[in-house]
Amino acid sequence: MKIFLKTFVTGFLIFTILLVPIQWGLSLVGNIRLFSGTEKLVEEMPALVDQNSPFFEAFKDKNRVNILMLGINDGMTDTIMLGSYDLDAKHVDIISIPRDTYYAREEANSAAAMKINAIYSVDKAVGTAAAVSDVLMGMPINYYVIVDYAVVKKVVDSMGGVPMDITFHMRYNDPYDDPPLKIDIPEGYQVLNGDKSVEFLRFRKGSGGYAGYPEGDIGRVKAQQVFVKSAFRQALGFSLPKVVKTTLDNVDSDLPLGMATKLAANAVGLDGEDIQTVMIPGESGTKNGLSYWWPDEDGIEEMLTQIYNIEPDGSETE
Repeated sequence: MKIFLKTFVTGFLIFTILLVPIQWGLSLVGNIRLFSGTEKLVEEMPALVDQNSPFFEAFKDKNRVNILMLGINDGMTDTIMLGSYDLDAKHVDIISIPRDTYYAREEANSAAAMKINAIYSVDKAVGTAAAVSDVLMGMPINYYVIVDYAVVKKVVDSMGGVPMDITFHMRYNDPYDDPPLKIDIPEGYQVLNGDKSVEFLRFRKGSGGYAGYPEGDIGRVKAQQVFVKSAFRQALGFSLPKVVKTTLDNVDSDLPLGMATKLAANAVGLDGEDIQTVMIPGESGTKNGLSYWWPDEDGIEEMLTQIYNIEPDGSETE
């Protein structure tokens, strides 16, 4: 099992947005790129708002910045989250898209390629962003961030660990993994260090008579949301220049310094209660022998209505 869920990314990304302009004294602003990487959504996805979307007016008028967060393993996305920051309400919504989400596309040459997590191996961040936007009814995506799993341990340790209430004994052994995987996290409240956080984020099912998530991968998505909120609170509670340095050295993103500065100025006073996590509505099912998460279009429409505070007649609430 090679699952590396980089779900802490939301917490330390937002924390970095807050801290980077201070660290650098705001000496330079604008379109200077903070991170490594070559893709740029603004240039390669010029139509940021789909005019055919029932949410076109809300997407166009709402003062939000939407950042796609991807955790990559073996050329595919193990974690897909869209962080949406409302600059007026100072509120963050994090939408999780299960990696097994069914997404039909003409170029897919196998049943496995119909999963949304397979798009990155061919079309990278831009292609994945286009697919996520499509699933979310044309929701615009302004920037992306990609994190390599190796940075999980470093960032969590620099935070001083992530407090978590483990609801059951997580135990799993796979001697054939490379390197061999051993997960052993006892039940109860504890602060997970970097190593234990990686174990937690890799866990899906138990072995040797120990239980796993009853909902399988969906249970893991829900667990990652809990982890994100806890990491977010922990990051906001410390002054961690180490987090900034680790982020700059290891993250691929097209977030420019000018936008980071704008977000930093706006996010003063933001705390852990200002973050909400949701998962796209749908249901599990199989096709051609593979398991998929089938998106529920009506449920997604209701979810977006709540996020964008839109009345049933299409008008936005004040």
